[in-house]
Amino acid sequence: MNFKQTMEMKIGQIESCIRQYLPEECGEQSRLIEAMNYSILAGGKRLRPLLMSEAYRLFGGCGKEIEPFMAAMEMIHTYSLVHDDLPAMDNDEFRRGRKTTHIVFGEAMGILAGDGLLNLAVETAMCAFDMTQFPDRTANALRTLMHKSGLYGMIGGQSVDVLAEGQSDVTIETLDFIYALKTGALIEASMMIGAILAGASKPEVREIELAAGEIGRAFQIQDDILDVVSTTQQLGKPAHSDEKNGKTTYVTLLGVEEAKRRVRTLSERAAARLDTFSGDAAFLKQLFYSLIKREA
Repeated sequence: MNFKQTMEMKIGQIESCIRQYLPEECGEQSRLIEAMNYSILAGGKRLRPLLMSEAYRLFGGCGKEIEPFMAAMEMIHTYSLVHDDLPAMDNDEFRRGRKTTHIVFGEAMGILAGDGLLNLAVETAMCAFDMTQFPDRTANALRTLMHKSGLYGMIGGQSVDVLAEGQSDVTIETLDFIYALKTGALIEASMMIGAILAGASKPEVREIELAAGEIGRAFQIQDDILDVVSTTQQLGKPAHSDEKNGKTTYVTLLGVEEAKRRVRTLSERAAARLDTFSGDAAFLKQLFYSLIKREA
């Protein structure tokens, strides 16, 4: 199989994994569950669970304990998008080519759907304790998941991003901080968790964290570029939303060409780090480079 076929196969496996851990739409709270499932089954790249599973394989992992963490990671990522789309944040009406959760289910239910996915993510990740002979690895992975998604990770970055909206004095250093936390932290967590569960050493986990951080920054800068050069139809969400929301980005500060150069540099640096490991990183490298060329 070529890269595209392999990618489609792996994403199909991830979709099955996620569905396995979703709640049944029944009971008095069925409307909430429907909103949660609507949000997470909207599709998407499934990049974070894919990176997690590939890091797990890179370090020789072959068990089932990775699966609840893969599902949990996508739940956390999805809840962040549901909240990001709310009127108090980006106020977007479309995500992944269809109406956002709060547009379909109402703002209150949108908030609760995000909350529900976050709580469900923790419950789901804890299922890994019943699937492993190494509970210390699972505890470390769970700690990493919560740390990177919280105050010193995704949520912390989001808070600085909100405060920077409409400000004219935002610097590259501030953008790098926002991108490292808001986008990079969950990508770091994904690859770190894969490595941790597979039994990687602390120096190996640190190196994979650095690679993931670089690819996370590259991914977000590419988002900046696509917001300017792509259309709403291509993106599956509103184009030019950064300008609408008064956001400073790499493109507004450095221009499209310099932003593209930064994406290439960061991606190449991240891919080079994979050469320090003995495992087969061929697919993971191709995945890194594919992020540079993506159009959505």
